[in-house]
Amino acid sequence: MLTVENLTKVFGQVRAVDALTFEVRPGMVTGFLGPNGAGKSTTMRMMLGLDRPTAGTATINGLPYRDLDHPLRQVGALLDASWIHPNRSARSHLRWMAASNGIPRRRVDEVLDTVGLSTVATKRAGGFSLGMKQRLGLAGAMLGDPHTLLFDEPVNGLDPEGIVWIRGFMRSLAAQGRTVLVSSHLLTEMSLTADHLVVIGQGKLIADCSVAEFTSRAASSVRVRSPQLPDLHRVLAEAGLRVTPGMAPDGRPVLDVADAVTDQVGDIAAHAGIALHELTGTGASLEEVFMTMTAGAVQYHGGGPAGPAAQGGPR
Repeated sequence: MLTVENLTKVFGQVRAVDALTFEVRPGMVTGFLGPNGAGKSTTMRMMLGLDRPTAGTATINGLPYRDLDHPLRQVGALLDASWIHPNRSARSHLRWMAASNGIPRRRVDEVLDTVGLSTVATKRAGGFSLGMKQRLGLAGAMLGDPHTLLFDEPVNGLDPEGIVWIRGFMRSLAAQGRTVLVSSHLLTEMSLTADHLVVIGQGKLIADCSVAEFTSRAASSVRVRSPQLPDLHRVLAEAGLRVTPGMAPDGRPVLDVADAVTDQVGDIAAHAGIALHELTGTGASLEEVFMTMTAGAVQYHGGGPAGPAAQGGPR
C-alpha cells in the first residue's frame, strides 16, 4: 500500500504539493489525475525518494522508499521513458538494473517477452521509438516482480494496439493483488482502466473516490419518449422538473429532463397513467466531470484561434 500523509513540497515561493493525504490500495488501478502543473509528477517523485518533501511523508507498506531493501523487488516505476542510455541495448539496460538488485538474469528475457520487445532485445535503445521506450520502461518496472507499481503517463507514444494492451496489462497487475498508481492525461482511457481516482489541483486534493462516485457528482438527465408526449411534458413540468423538447437520432420527438433520474421520471409517468416507449438516463463522462471539478485549478489556459487574423494582425 502507498500512503501519503500531509505531503508538501515548496519550490521557492511555489507550493507545488500542498498537504496531500491519500492511500493507494492493492487490488485496484488507481488513476492519479490533475491539470498540468497540479503536482502529480512531483508527488510521485517524492514517493520514490527522488525529491525530498518539505513536510509530510510518503511510504510504501509503512516505509519510505530509501529504507526498502532491494527496492526494485518491492517497487517498480516508470516516470520517464527517455531515461535510457542510448548506446545500450534493451537487454543490457535491463541486465545492469537486475544486477543492482540481485535479480536473476533470466528475468530480463521474461519481462522483454512480456512487453513485446524480445525481437529487438539486442538493438540500441537510442534508436527506439517513444512507444518502444515506454515498453522498455514497463519492462524495467516489472523486472523485480514488485508488489507496488507507479506509472506516469504510460500510454504516451503507444499506438492503439499498445494502448489496449497496456490497459489490460495494468488491470491484470491489480487483479494479482498489486498496488497500481497511474498518472494520465487521457481521461477516456482512465475511465476504462481505473477503479479508483485521486484528483489534485494546484497541489491540493480535490477528490479521492471510485470512478463511479466521481462521475456521479455531475447532474444526470433523462431522455424519455412517449405516444402521449404533450401530457408527459405537462405532468413533468407540474412536478417542478426542467423539461426540454428534443429529437432522438432517428428523428422521433423526445423530452430531455434535466437534473433527474429514471426512477423519478418513470414514477411520475406511471402515476399519471402515461405510457413510455423509452426511458434513458444519461450521466456526464469522466472528462466532463474532471473539467468541471478542476476548472479553478488549471494553471495554463489555451487562448483563442491562433494566427494574425485571430490576434488582430502582427504585433
